[in-house]
Order: sequence, then C-alpha cells, then structure tokens
Amino acid sequence: MPVGESLRKKIERQVLSISGLALGGIDFEQPRGDAGLFGPDTVVWQVHGDFSTMLCGGVSALLLQMLHPLALAGVWDHSNFRQDMLGRLRRTSQFVSGTTFASLADAQRLIERVKSIHLGVTGVDAHGNPYAASDPDLLVWVHVAESYSFLQSYLRYRNPNLSLAEQDQYYREVARVVEGLGGVNVPTSVKEIDDYLERMRPSLRCDERTLEVVRLLKNAPAPSRAAVPVGKLMIWSGIELLPQWAQDELGIRFSPLIRKGIDFSMRRIASVLRWAVRNGSWTRAMRRVGRLP
Repeated sequence: MPVGESLRKKIERQVLSISGLALGGIDFEQPRGDAGLFGPDTVVWQVHGDFSTMLCGGVSALLLQMLHPLALAGVWDHSNFRQDMLGRLRRTSQFVSGTTFASLADAQRLIERVKSIHLGVTGVDAHGNPYAASDPDLLVWVHVAESYSFLQSYLRYRNPNLSLAEQDQYYREVARVVEGLGGVNVPTSVKEIDDYLERMRPSLRCDERTLEVVRLLKNAPAPSRAAVPVGKLMIWSGIELLPQWAQDELGIRFSPLIRKGIDFSMRRIASVLRWAVRNGSWTRAMRRVGRLP
C-alpha cells in the first residue's frame, strides 16, 4: 500500500472512531434508494456532510446549550459525560448523522428512542427550578444552539458563500428533527434564529457547573496520543466560534493573533480531514441513493 494511502486510512480510522459509526446499529448504505428524512439535494446534507466543521460546531453547540441552566441540569444529572466525553460525542454524532443520512426507518427509530429517553430526564436545577427534557421550549433551545453552531462552523470553515436563502432553507429543513422530538414554534430562518438567541440571553447564565463543562472540554480525551493536538485544536476552534456575548459570559478572551492562529490551523486541518475521510456516513448515504459508485 502506498505511504499516502496508508496515512489516509490511519487518519480516517481515528476520525471515524469518535463518530456515530463507531457505535454501529445503522447501515447507511441500505436500503438502496431510500432518501431518508431529507435527501441528497438538501442543504442539511451539505452542512452535516462536512465532518470537520461538524466537530467544531458540536463543541460550540454544547457550550452554548450549557448556558441554559435547565439544559445544563438535565445533562449534569442524567448523563455520564463527565466520565465518558468520547461516548457522549459518539452518541450525539450517531443521532445527528442518523437523522440526517440514514434511511427513513432508522431516522424515525432514533427520534423515537430519544423521545423515550427524554421522558426519564426530569428534576430540579441548582436554582430550584423544575426541568424536563421533553419540555417543548427546552427542546427548541437545545436544537437552536446546535443548528446555529453547525451552520456557523460550516460558514467559517467550509463555504462562506452559502446564500441567505440557503441558510434559511437549512433551518427549515433541520427543524423537522426537533419537531419530531416535540419542539414547537421552532425558528426557521436566520433572522428568526438571531431574534430567538437575543430573546434567550437574559435567561442564560454561567455558574460553577458551566465552567466545569468548559474545563472538561478543554481536557477532553482524544482517541489516541497522536490525535491529541488535532483534538485540542477542534475544541479551541469550537470555543472561538461562540458568539462574542457567549464568550464574554464564559469569561473567555482571545487576542486577535490567537484568533488568526486558530482560524489558520483549523482550515488546514479541515482540508486534511476531508482528504482522509472517504467512508463516513455522508459518503455511505450517497452510495445508498445512487450518487456515488
């Protein structure tokens, strides 16, 4: 095997080991011809098909979500993410990739499974306020933080020329997932998303638990020692992607030089990962719908 191909496969194995593919349970190549919830001509396939930007966006999404005290409480009380950060990443990746690229039956199965899990995620947050993961308003917050972060990462590191109409289309398309989970009154355009985030800001806060999530992310394990530098870069890129007001809330400051360094490095790593990863969920789904041999 040529050295270049050997290196490519090694990088691909490392990347796929932290994706939802590592969990198994979904055959993205079957049944043939099944377009799933969205299909290859949608904007959501474009955005979610770029694995490197999705990783950065996922980090940013988690931190943005955790600024909501009820979302933070649900994860803190009912998740083992503090002990198994990679496991959480894989499970989240499986849900996002499965609802995007898997067959319609698999996508619906994942949605129903998460709905069932949500029924048991209830409690009281650190301030004495009750929460429930099935609460439609909380579902919308988690969804908006996630879809906003994914799109911002895609615009930054993959396609800054995605038109406003296409961005609106992305939000309309991806809303189907949260609506399937029980979310209502979901914002479905860039303006609606921006307005929603501005309305939510007074209810967000950073406390000791939020800062602990930041600390855990900064020290998140990598799948191997060789992957540690890239993993660190992904995390810092995700943090830097946060809106400025969210960075201020978390007490995070970047000098202009550091921002340029993160941006420069992430763009180059993203290019390497796109070259290396040829067997991810997106490409398997493209084979399923006949767009790749």
